[in-house]
Amino acid sequence: MVYSLTMLRREIIASVDTDSAALIAQLQAQIAAMNTTFKGEVALLQQQNTTLRTERDLYKERFLAQQRQLFAAKSEQRRTEQRDLFFNEAEALAMGIPLQVIKPIVNVPAHVRIKRGRKPLDPHLPREVIRHELPESERVCAHDGAPLKEIGVEVSEQLDIIPAKVRVIRHERVKYACPCCSQGVRTAPAPLKLIPKALFTESAMAWIITAKYQDALPLYRQAGILSRFGGDIARNTLANAVIRVGNAVQPIINLMRDQLMEADLQYGDETVLQVLKEDGRKAQSKSYLWVQRSGVGPPIALFTYAPSRSAKTALDLYDGARGALMTDGYDAYTSVAQTYHLIHLGCWAHVRRYWIEAEMVVPKDKRGPGHPASDMLSLISELYAIEARAKADNLNLEQRGELRRNQSALVIQRIEGLLMMHLHRVLPESLLGKALHYLHGQWPKLVRFLDDGRFPLDNNAAENTLRPFVLGRRNWLFSDTVAGAKASANLYSLIESAKANGVEPYAYLCALFQALPRATTVDEVEALLPWNIKLPS
Repeated sequence: MVYSLTMLRREIIASVDTDSAALIAQLQAQIAAMNTTFKGEVALLQQQNTTLRTERDLYKERFLAQQRQLFAAKSEQRRTEQRDLFFNEAEALAMGIPLQVIKPIVNVPAHVRIKRGRKPLDPHLPREVIRHELPESERVCAHDGAPLKEIGVEVSEQLDIIPAKVRVIRHERVKYACPCCSQGVRTAPAPLKLIPKALFTESAMAWIITAKYQDALPLYRQAGILSRFGGDIARNTLANAVIRVGNAVQPIINLMRDQLMEADLQYGDETVLQVLKEDGRKAQSKSYLWVQRSGVGPPIALFTYAPSRSAKTALDLYDGARGALMTDGYDAYTSVAQTYHLIHLGCWAHVRRYWIEAEMVVPKDKRGPGHPASDMLSLISELYAIEARAKADNLNLEQRGELRRNQSALVIQRIEGLLMMHLHRVLPESLLGKALHYLHGQWPKLVRFLDDGRFPLDNNAAENTLRPFVLGRRNWLFSDTVAGAKASANLYSLIESAKANGVEPYAYLCALFQALPRATTVDEVEALLPWNIKLPS
């Protein structure tokens, strides 16, 4: 009996131990499953948090960039000490001085000052002398009564402005007749005019066109100015006259294009132009004004209106081009270079803008050496410092090329090293990522300036040519018709080419409008190009 109870107790204890072990194992399995699920949820939340933080940073960066675009100064000049360092840095680096300890050197001449005060008036301006004399009764010495003698004059000058004077030129063509019969009537021939039966003289048209395309004065404002001086002219009359003149100068534009296609280096750029009345297009559609600028030979600035920014338009514009082409990174220019076998050069100024945008969204206390954007901008400044030194020393093309191979090539190597160090470490959607990938994509074109001293570092020549149009566009906003847009392109071409050749635009247009109707051969028309024309003294 005792044995049976003992055995029964042992069996019960064993049964209880077995059930407890199974229960514990089951609980441990459930806990492990819960831990796995929890870890997965934590990892997912961490991933979502990282994504949200990244998106937040990107949106914050875009907001700061837009805020700077709207409210900050548009200058690309960097307010940092490094801006002035790199004009002496190449020599310092050659002597082994570290970049961080380079300091700008300022030479201060002893006791040399610029004379202060009012700038003298242009000595070439016509002068009217007005003498102010004492009355006869006051030209007597108060002590001994002797008459006073003139010993000199005190001179002061004032600038006088004569307002625009509107007048009418009346042409009278005399008629002659035979007193014996009615068959001998003759009339003096009409003078040759650029526009037959034109309402405006050549000088008046030159004034109107210069005011619009050089001074950005819209035609409706010109009409208001003329009305104050008695010239009650409707704006539509002015617009029609401008269009007719823009079409009449087409022979000059054609010769300029022929000359441009012979240049071994061209610059290219384009900007938006809105034309209200285009067949098959809405008034809000974007059209474009393309600019081509010669890099060698006579300075030529050629504007062309086009309804699109397509590669086909670019191919048509550059048909016949040769040599090298300097542009920004727009893909249409790549097609041009490949089709016409041109040496395609990249623009370091465009690259620099990407890096400026990337640096400007960085807190000020984090900018400077060590930050990729600041370091890259400093290296790009070195490239421009070398170019500035070559210009200051009046180096010829061969010497400039040698300087680039000896100094600029070393800077390019450092830029490439910095690029590859950060290219795959930064989000492509960020401003820094965009700057890195743009530089990487344009790299083959950007380093070609090392091959030839003739090749420029940037496309600023084209952008500077386009700037007067962009500034004027803020005043007149749009072109009314396609004909007006084409005429404006021709007239901008004349004015900007005249300026590039050092010719005053108004004087050039006056001479051109008077001589062009009398030019009957190609040689006579070529003599009227901005770099050939002889202006009256």
